[in-house]
Amino acid sequence: MTDTAFASGTSAVQAAERGSLQRTSSAESKFAEAALDAHKRRGLQLAVRARWIAMPVIGVFLVFINPAWEMLYYQGILLLLCLNGWFISRAGRVGRSRVELALIFADLLVMTAGIVVPNPFASQEFPVAMQYRFDNFQYFFVILAAGTMAYSWRTVVAMGIWTAAMWLGALSLAWWFSTPVPGLSEAARAAFPWDPHLLALFDPNDFILRLRVQEAVVFVLVAVTLGFSVRRFNGLLRRNASLTRERANLSRYFSPNVVEQLSQNDEPLKQVRSENVAVLFIDIVGFTRLSAGMEPRGVIDLLREFHGRMEREVFRHHGTLDKYLGDGLMATFGTPVSGVRDASNALACAHAMRASLEIWNRERAKQGKPEIRAGIGIHYGAALLGDIGANRLEYAVIGMTVNVAARLESLTRTLQARIVVSETLAQQVKAEQAEPGLLDGATRHPGQEVRGLDQPMTVLAWG
Repeated sequence: MTDTAFASGTSAVQAAERGSLQRTSSAESKFAEAALDAHKRRGLQLAVRARWIAMPVIGVFLVFINPAWEMLYYQGILLLLCLNGWFISRAGRVGRSRVELALIFADLLVMTAGIVVPNPFASQEFPVAMQYRFDNFQYFFVILAAGTMAYSWRTVVAMGIWTAAMWLGALSLAWWFSTPVPGLSEAARAAFPWDPHLLALFDPNDFILRLRVQEAVVFVLVAVTLGFSVRRFNGLLRRNASLTRERANLSRYFSPNVVEQLSQNDEPLKQVRSENVAVLFIDIVGFTRLSAGMEPRGVIDLLREFHGRMEREVFRHHGTLDKYLGDGLMATFGTPVSGVRDASNALACAHAMRASLEIWNRERAKQGKPEIRAGIGIHYGAALLGDIGANRLEYAVIGMTVNVAARLESLTRTLQARIVVSETLAQQVKAEQAEPGLLDGATRHPGQEVRGLDQPMTVLAWG
């Protein structure tokens, strides 16, 4: 091979790997986005509920502080904030939403105006500077804390910056356009001529600018801290979404109880070992003839329906779906973790599969469709369990037990039976004593030749 050809081949492999990684990354990204979207919606609901609880509490507290009719002005502002919170919950989504950002901006603007602008219904006239003395700025922290439940870290940081800008902007306008109330500053200077700090603190016309700037700076720092906390939480959520996706992928092959055990153990599948397991094969009888006159889409739909019904029975009986085999499948019981009734579960699964097919055939008969017949073979014995492959690993169950189970499934045609199991499996079912009646109705067939075995074997069959 020339250097050029080698380079071309290497580039093709690298391109294929990149394409595979991009597809995997895209799938994981979509799964993570769905998880973030679900988190955002739940967070918005919680944020709205928190707001609807916090605002009435604040409203009652304000009345407790100043039980006067003029407080209805602030009650109206709180009601407006509750209503805007509902609009935010309706407009919120993962990613950038201009409507959501505009509503959040309006939220902060309403709060700033409510805190800074003097109450127009107040019976007493206060200096404008006094509006900054009532420590109402702390209520912004309520909105910021609720925002961490639903907003992105960038939005949380933006809330901090917007709030600080509005607060200081309103301060600049108030300081520039307000008119000091005569006599108050003079009285304060007369009372505290020796200390300018006390003078500024007790002068009703003094905005104490350094404290107002301090409030804004502290708020931005808190918002940035919370923003990075939200970002870290989103990262954890993405990783958890990835783990959930991996667990969902596992659930396609293993029953839920096995997935639960796998998720709690460290790499158990890499332990190559020999284990007694039950192996089940099921296959549609006469599938080639059945599908000959069908449209390709109809064939696929038939296989999906068949596989779906059989797969449900495998998982319902604590089995593992090893692989699909065209018009059939292979399932194992006792993998990757052995149990105390693996053989019984396998035989019970076979009976359930036969019952499921009968129900399906009744439905098909009403639609004028042909009957679906399937053969099931089960054997119990030692098998080798572990990962095979080099770069791409696959968990495999191999050995004579698997081969015998496949031969027993083929034997269903010869014996005109629906289920054929080895006597070894029947003996194990008796030993487990897990479910009485599993072996009822079986017919013994001694001396059956099974390809791959030197000696004939006895099998049990159900029609």
